[in-house]
Amino acid sequence: QVQLVESGGGLVQPGGSLRLSCAASGFTLDYYVIGWFRQAPGKEREGISCISSNDGSTYYTDSVKGRFTISRDTAKNTVYLQMNNLKPEDTAVYYCGADDRDIPVQAMCNIQRLGIVDYWGQGTPVTVSS
Repeated sequence: QVQLVESGGGLVQPGGSLRLSCAASGFTLDYYVIGWFRQAPGKEREGISCISSNDGSTYYTDSVKGRFTISRDTAKNTVYLQMNNLKPEDTAVYYCGADDRDIPVQAMCNIQRLGIVDYWGQGTPVTVSS
């Protein structure tokens, strides 16, 4: 079956780091735009970082710019999100999504109709707390 599976979340202290993984199975991420989104309790899901498999371009929303890094391992069919200097406001469930349209990464991360994204994972929770 076609799946995206997130992993790597957990409890971390402020200032700590986590690396999230988004592993695709049943399809290849070639030609896809892949994004990391997060949803805090009571808030809407927001795109925070996206990457294009076509040209390698990346996008980061202002709240994570300089702290998070998105990358892709083609051989493993996996996209990663390295999260450094984590803050309590980073606490959320983190999701990855993939879209086979060759759209700008900024457009992916700011997409308004999340239902048109081709594939979603089920999320991995991240809690930043002392």
